[in-house]
Amino acid sequence: MDTKAVGQRIKAARERRGLTQEELAALVNISPTHVSVIERGAKTVRMDTFVAIANVLEVSADSLLIDVVDHAAASAASELSDAIERLPYEERMRILKAIRILTEK
Repeated sequence: MDTKAVGQRIKAARERRGLTQEELAALVNISPTHVSVIERGAKTVRMDTFVAIANVLEVSADSLLIDVVDHAAASAASELSDAIERLPYEERMRILKAIRILTEK
């Protein structure tokens, strides 16, 4: 696992959420120094901490672990996913129905 790449993706996700290292640390119950170490890729993050970070940042674990070739598409997909996740359940179901209609062949 490329800890530097994972750290960079965690940092990018944190910044997209508008959180500081201190705020993320408080939400995950780790020290701000530990967040910095993780984001720099200086140390492999423990699985429980990694899952907590992904949950707080509302991103999938694979989006933090896997480098995506098409960063623009991945960013747009992530932004879309984040926006949809913030909607009430009924709105999400309406969007899903619309997508299914639009993608029917």
